[in-house]
Amino acid sequence: MAITAGSVLNSTPAAAQVATASNYLDLATTANQGWAQQYVPDLMEKEAEVFGPRTISGFLSQVGAEESMTADQVVWSEQGRLHLSYKGNVLSGSAAGGTIVSGGILEITHDIDGNAVTAGDDGIRVNDTVIVASAGGVVKALVTEVDAVAGQIEVAPYGVASLNAASITETSSQSVTVLVYGSEYQKGRSYNTSADVGNDGTSTERRGSNEPTFKSFMNKPIIMKDYYEVSGSDASRIGWVEISSETGASGYLWYLKAESDTRARFSDYLEMAMLEAKMGSGNNAGATGHPVIDADDLTDSAFDLTADTATGTQGLFDAIATRGNATSGVTGVNAATDLSEFDAILAEFDSQGAIEENMMFVNRATSLAIDDMLASMNSYGAGGTSYGVFNNSEDMALNLGFSGFRRGSYDFYKSDFRYLNDQATRGGINAAHTAGAIRGVMVPAGTSSVYDQQVGSNIRRPFLHVRYRASQTDDRRMKSWVTGSVGAATSALDAMQIHMLTERCLITQGANNFMLMN
Repeated sequence: MAITAGSVLNSTPAAAQVATASNYLDLATTANQGWAQQYVPDLMEKEAEVFGPRTISGFLSQVGAEESMTADQVVWSEQGRLHLSYKGNVLSGSAAGGTIVSGGILEITHDIDGNAVTAGDDGIRVNDTVIVASAGGVVKALVTEVDAVAGQIEVAPYGVASLNAASITETSSQSVTVLVYGSEYQKGRSYNTSADVGNDGTSTERRGSNEPTFKSFMNKPIIMKDYYEVSGSDASRIGWVEISSETGASGYLWYLKAESDTRARFSDYLEMAMLEAKMGSGNNAGATGHPVIDADDLTDSAFDLTADTATGTQGLFDAIATRGNATSGVTGVNAATDLSEFDAILAEFDSQGAIEENMMFVNRATSLAIDDMLASMNSYGAGGTSYGVFNNSEDMALNLGFSGFRRGSYDFYKSDFRYLNDQATRGGINAAHTAGAIRGVMVPAGTSSVYDQQVGSNIRRPFLHVRYRASQTDDRRMKSWVTGSVGAATSALDAMQIHMLTERCLITQGANNFMLMN
């Protein structure tokens, strides 16, 4: 019997730790598995965190709340302004075929926020006292007539004979602002009057109660899905890796890396969609083959199970751009300019809700510009520097990272917004289109009073809150379930599928109190 030795046998061990031709393993040769190193590599079992915390979620949890919903839409109403203030024009010479008999005729065209006013829909009444202001002058006057058909009012100024005498030129190109500040009646005078605007005989005296105005807004949830799949064979591959995840988990775990990343990415989608989502518009409604319909013209077909359409939802950025304020200031040009531009922001807040506490979530460049602005205005430090955390002690470490400050009657709390900095999220989009970059948002703290259609009364809610679909049988805030034959044996599929689903939308109430920095 012949014995044939294998071509590759174990090396002969040496009596001493000396590398010889018989005991040396050349790990660089094909015969020895093609290893590229002389000795077995030192495996670093800890995963390196080269991008730092990769998730961007957390913004909405700081500034908003979450609440369940049961319907396909959320409808809410926001209060209008309390005081009557309008924009208009001065009519020259005569109006509606008559002559000016009381000092001037004004045409009301818009409310103070620039919304067009239909003739007769303003709240100005006879015997109201008003302030009329233009670039040339300002005067107080008594409303003597109201023409509901033409949308005109006749005024008699106090102290001067006419609007012309108050440097308010009587010409149709002269724009004015009109504010009702009270009223004046003579003894025994009823609401009726015999005169009319311009004496043209077509006007009627208008006296009635002013009904409060409000605006209704709508948003609808979107369904978001994702899943991860691994075959039954691959699921048996065991690997121990020391991890420290963004959710706080740490230690040695046997886990599917791709599934963990898929879940973390989907968690970020929950927030990114609430920030970036946009509604469908009439520009694409009805386009052949276009799957996005106009969200303002929803029908039952958009909600049933056979609907092959999408409407989108309104995220934070779109809500502020549509119904809120925007500023291109505070860019770091110089401290004085930035402060002046910041004061312009305060002036705009004064004209809106004047919420005293606001949170600023900004990118790195804007954060540094604000720090430089504050540091240069600090009178306690040499050269505008500040020692310590507002303690002004030079024995402490120098700190120029201002996290909170007060200007006028407003308090601001500044925080870096990782989403606007990360190259893989909005930071990369901002770099690609600098002209349309979003540098930060100012969000009011506290709650707003709104009329809730479901409750049927005024209630107080956070300015920002997320609505998610939920019922007694199904909670769609963040669903996760496993199917397949691996793990939970639910089907004949030789794989494990991990599903994730949510149905939600963001409610941005009082967007006029928000500021988008772009």
